[in-house]
Amino acid sequence: MDKDVRAFLKTQRKTLSYRPVCERIKDYREVVAPPSAGHTREQASRCMNCGTPFCHWGCPVGNYIPEWNDLVNPGQLKKAFDLLDATNNLPEITGRVCPAPCEYACVLGINDDPVTIRENELSIIESAFSKGYVAPRIPLTRTGKKIAVIGSGPAGLSCAAQLNKAGHTVTVYEKAEKAGGILRYGIPDFKLEKYVIDRRLSLLEKEGIRFVTSCDVGKDYAAGKLLEEYDAVCLAGGSRTPRDLPIEGRELSGIHFAMDYLTQSNKRVAGETVATEDLIDAGGKKVVVIGGGDTGSDCVGTANRQGAACVVQIEVMSTPPECRTNEHPWPSYPMLLKTSSSHEEGVERMWSVLTRRFIGRGGCVEKIECARVEFVTDEKNACPVMQEIPGSTFEIEADLIILAIGFVHPAHPGLLTELGVAFDRRGNVQTGDDYMSSVKGVFCAGDMRRGQSLVVWAVAEGRRAAHHIDNYLMGEGILPEM
Repeated sequence: MDKDVRAFLKTQRKTLSYRPVCERIKDYREVVAPPSAGHTREQASRCMNCGTPFCHWGCPVGNYIPEWNDLVNPGQLKKAFDLLDATNNLPEITGRVCPAPCEYACVLGINDDPVTIRENELSIIESAFSKGYVAPRIPLTRTGKKIAVIGSGPAGLSCAAQLNKAGHTVTVYEKAEKAGGILRYGIPDFKLEKYVIDRRLSLLEKEGIRFVTSCDVGKDYAAGKLLEEYDAVCLAGGSRTPRDLPIEGRELSGIHFAMDYLTQSNKRVAGETVATEDLIDAGGKKVVVIGGGDTGSDCVGTANRQGAACVVQIEVMSTPPECRTNEHPWPSYPMLLKTSSSHEEGVERMWSVLTRRFIGRGGCVEKIECARVEFVTDEKNACPVMQEIPGSTFEIEADLIILAIGFVHPAHPGLLTELGVAFDRRGNVQTGDDYMSSVKGVFCAGDMRRGQSLVVWAVAEGRRAAHHIDNYLMGEGILPEM
C-alpha cells in the first residue's frame, strides 16, 4: 500500500483515550485504553518522513522514528519492530511513561500538532509481543568476561541486555525483593502495570542474564569481593537521596517522602503486607503534595485511589505557560503546563506557593503555613529571584503531607564509599566520557551518573555504558554507542 504523502494535511492528531474517571479511580490498572491497529496506522500516516528528522535529535536513544512510522502505515509490523528493537531495550516502558521529547521536536509540530510518536511506539511493541516477534535471543558464543550490574532499573536493565548481546556473562544485583528498580517501586500501576516489567525480565533471564535480588551490594556483598570476581562493574543504582524540606515542624508525624509513599503503595498493590505502624495511607485524610512534577502527580493519583478526603498539590514555581514561549523555541523541550490523568481525577493545584512551616498538635501535623511568592528580575540579578509577597500568608489544612521535590544525588554510604569513587560537584558519581569512574573497571550509568532524569535517558545511559564496557574488555567492542 502506497503512503499518502499528504496525510499530515488531512488527518488530525488523535491521542489514546483514558478509561472513565469513575471507573479507573477504583482500581490500579492502567488508565489508558490500548490502541487499535487502525488508530495507529492512521496516526503513523501523519509522519512526513522529513529530510532532517528532528525527532531523532529529541530522542535520547535515537529511535528510527520516521522509518518505523512508514512501516506501520502499510502494516509491516515485524520490520517496524526490528527497527524499534535496534535502538531501545525497553520500548514497552518508554511507550507508557516517557514524556516524549521526540514529539516536541517533531517538524510537524512547528505549525500543527505533532505525530503521536510515543503511542505509535507502544502499539508496535505490544503488537510484536502479541504476534510472537519478541523472543529470547541467546548469544551463540560467550566471551568469558564477567560483568556485575548494580541496580535493575532502566539503566541497569539496558546495560545488562546490551552486554549480554555481546556475549558477556552478566549478573544484575538488586537490593529490593524483586527486580525492576524505580520501574517497579516508583511508578504506580495505573501508569505501568508490573506484568510489563515481569514480561521483560523473563525474556532477559531466558537470554542468559542472572538476577540476584534482596542483595544490597556494599552491605550484603563486599565491594572488594565484587572487584575480585568480576572483570567490570556498572553502577546503575539511581539517585535515591531525597531532597528534604528542613523547616519548622519537619519532625511532626504525617510528613513523608514521595518515594517512600509510592514504594509502599506499589508493594501493597502487589499484595505485600505492610506493618500497621509503618503504614502511609491517604484514606479519609486531607492530603497535600508538595512538588508540581510527575512524581507529585503520581502521588495525587495514588492518594485519590486510597480514598483521600481531598488532595491539594502546591508548587513554588510560577504556573508554566500552556504554549511555547520564546524561552523554549522549537525543537527544544518546553516547560509547559501539564495536566495528567491523575490531575483529572481530582486535585486543587496551586502555583507560586512557598511552604514556610508545618504546624501540628500532639506530635502530628495538622496544617501548613504558606505564602505567595513572585520571581523578580532586576539590574542586580540577571536570574529571577524569588520574593514573598507581603501579607500573602495563608494556611492549608493537612494531616498527610507528601514531599515530592526531587532527589539530590545517589546514596553515598555503603557501596560508593567502599569503592572509593569520586563524585562531581552535585554529588553524583563522576565519570569520564567513557563512563568509567575514578576506579578502573568500574563504570556508571543513569541517574547515579547524570542526576535525576527521564526513563528514556536512563535507557540511553545504560546502552552507552555497555558500549564503553565492551570496548574496555575487548579492545574493540561490537556494541553501538546508541
